[in-house]
Amino acid sequence: MSVIIFLENTGGKLKKSAFETLTYGYKTAQELQTNCIAVTIGDCSSQQETVAKYGAEKLICIDNSLLDCDNQSTSEAISQVYKKENGVALVLSNSSYGKPIGPKIAVQCQASFISNVIEVPSSLKVRKKSFSGKAFEYAQSQLENVVYAISPNSFYVEENPGSISSETFTASNIGESSVKLINLEKSVGKVSLAEAEVVISAGRGLKGPENWHMVEELADLLNAGTACSKPVSDIGWRPHSEHVGQTGVAIAPNLYIAIGISGAIQHLAGVNSSKVMVAVNIDPEAPFFKAADYGIIGDAFEVVPRIIDSLKKFKENN
Repeated sequence: MSVIIFLENTGGKLKKSAFETLTYGYKTAQELQTNCIAVTIGDCSSQQETVAKYGAEKLICIDNSLLDCDNQSTSEAISQVYKKENGVALVLSNSSYGKPIGPKIAVQCQASFISNVIEVPSSLKVRKKSFSGKAFEYAQSQLENVVYAISPNSFYVEENPGSISSETFTASNIGESSVKLINLEKSVGKVSLAEAEVVISAGRGLKGPENWHMVEELADLLNAGTACSKPVSDIGWRPHSEHVGQTGVAIAPNLYIAIGISGAIQHLAGVNSSKVMVAVNIDPEAPFFKAADYGIIGDAFEVVPRIIDSLKKFKENN
């Protein structure tokens, strides 16, 4: 039996979530007293030594040109690896990439599917988030095979060095893709919201897109990602890719700073997994203050420049 760990990568470079799934997968394998095998897509031979540091005993690189953008083909290929390696559990990230393929893999492997997992399973019972992160529940699989989709940024990455082997796997009997990749545009020079440890977000309190330089300057100082509320993206001040919330990107950074955002329930549902939340708002009755760990009541055009100046002075003296 094996615990199979799916690692997300971009251009052969492992994403942050890959190390979280590696840590979780290794601990799950220890709990089940079995070995753990990492699997990813594309040429990843350069990552073999890196993966070995986190306990995986084998790295399997799926080589199949059909997997460009087709979730069905991707899930079928991973399922083939799962069956080949006699998997008993599969671990992946509950990310925008993992969400569509996790349930498909569970169906193809006749396994249970448990999402938003935040603890290592014990006797197939596991703790998970529910109700958009407002509550926790325990889920227990009724099947021997389980697919665990772990909540991003829920686990500290731990190294467990060991030896590792690698191999290339070509999926078979995968039909022609029903999805055709027409164009692929990638953001450059920005910190990905899904990977960001710190996110600086702003709302209509900034009064216009011409004032976003404050957010970007603060983000540069903190090596943070930039985000916005739904109304801001709806009126075109910022791109929709920066919209965080229940209907946008769900994030879980270590630090989330919301500037001029009132804190509607839909927005909070997408950011309440943040480790620490800071709200800056001129309205002392803003709902965000009830959810935030720290709050600053004041005008963003006075508060944010002072934060920026303080950070610059701190960096100059350290």
